[in-house]
Amino acid sequence: MSITARPGPPAPLGWVLAATAAASLIVALDQLVVATALQTIRHDLGASMAGLEWTVNAFSLSFAALMIPGAELGDRIGRKRAYLLGLIVFALASAACALAPNVGTLIAARVVQGAGGALILPASLALLTAATPGHRRGTVMGIYAAVTGLAVVGGPLVGGAVAQGLAWQWIFWINVPLIALVLVVASAKLTEEKGGSTRPDLLGLLLAAGSMCAIVWGLVRSGAAGWSGAEVVGTLTGGAVLLAACIGWELRARRPMLPMRLFGNRAFAAGNLSALLLTASLFATVFFLAQFLQVALGNSPLGAGVRFLPWTVPLFFVAPVAGRLQDRIGARVLISAGLALQGAGLVWLAVAAHRHGPYGEMAAALMASGVGTSMAMPAQQTAVMSAAPPSSMGKAAGTFNTVRQVGGALGIAVAAAVFAAHGSDRSPADFTDGFTAAIATTAVLAFAGAVTGLFAPGRAKRWEAGTDAGAGSRTGAGPGAETHDGAAAKSAGVEGEFDVR
Repeated sequence: MSITARPGPPAPLGWVLAATAAASLIVALDQLVVATALQTIRHDLGASMAGLEWTVNAFSLSFAALMIPGAELGDRIGRKRAYLLGLIVFALASAACALAPNVGTLIAARVVQGAGGALILPASLALLTAATPGHRRGTVMGIYAAVTGLAVVGGPLVGGAVAQGLAWQWIFWINVPLIALVLVVASAKLTEEKGGSTRPDLLGLLLAAGSMCAIVWGLVRSGAAGWSGAEVVGTLTGGAVLLAACIGWELRARRPMLPMRLFGNRAFAAGNLSALLLTASLFATVFFLAQFLQVALGNSPLGAGVRFLPWTVPLFFVAPVAGRLQDRIGARVLISAGLALQGAGLVWLAVAAHRHGPYGEMAAALMASGVGTSMAMPAQQTAVMSAAPPSSMGKAAGTFNTVRQVGGALGIAVAAAVFAAHGSDRSPADFTDGFTAAIATTAVLAFAGAVTGLFAPGRAKRWEAGTDAGAGSRTGAGPGAETHDGAAAKSAGVEGEFDVR
């Protein structure tokens, strides 16, 4: 299939939402779909525990490290073109995962999958934001967040069902026909979008990719190598140095890869930081809950996945409603209240596990946590993307998704350290002790995110840049494109487009 990127009239919003949400679903699902299939993969490929760990971490590492460069590439070659290219790369890598004869090949294919995802997500979020009128952005982002959240929490269910009912290879094979369908729809329905046409900030790209790679590497290796080990200390320190150098360079660069002024916008900063903490809490909980349900409670992979449903179902129904509410009440209430409810549900889950309560009590706790997550996720996405001018939407989306990936790795690493200090996998009782402490830690992360959400904007009085976001950045938009972008950038820069009440 050729990659077409012809300029034209704006695509119908329904088609844009369907295509971008479907791609987000596929990418998010594959990040955690292996969680409940790991033991099956281990026996089939004769993999070690370290090898199993890297079937998850390899994806996260390349995904996080290449997200901002992927966004920059999309801004330059066209977001639709980058989106389609990412889908093709992801499909080919998925087939390679399914055909992998050993764990080394599987890990390599997962790296390529992450690279494809790093092209898909920033482009899809930027395309959707540009196509959505400002007054509908909360509602649309609510639907998009529901689909993404459903994939994150539903990954263990899908992985368990496929691994137990078919074969683990099918968790990857299923991507191929799904992506083929999305490619057909996206090629026909999406309209090309571009960011700036200036020279690429190559040094900024290298520093950003290097810092994210080092930080995520250190976080994912902290469990096996230890927080005080030379590998972890060295990579985290190196990542921090590279990140500081990246920020310093971006502040003085004439044409920065990511305008640092965006972080002076309360919506952008609060949305990103609260998203980091939400994702840290969410990913760590998914990681340990999938194992707790099997190791401590003795469920099969499919049974463990089914028991995630009380957490999954609210994401599908609550997030769209929360998105519509945000259009009226703003991001602050939804982010703070949602993360507070997520934390309260996790405290309840930890207490229920500690006193060996029935699954019904755990299911109620998971449902409360899922409702809270569903409230916060769309508000975070809308706050971040609405703060960016059309020319920077790809970079804003790349930054937002990179922050979430770092948050996921950070949450798992911190919770794993707490688990190791309070329990082990030697017996169900020992696992329960460690699980209880780990989940209490994820609750603390959620509560910290709720505090961060207080700095998000209140009710939006107006949407200066949102009403026609992206119109001026469309390929072939004509002589007025640059003027529109400049005006949008001015209205959506440091001052932001929110009137905080």
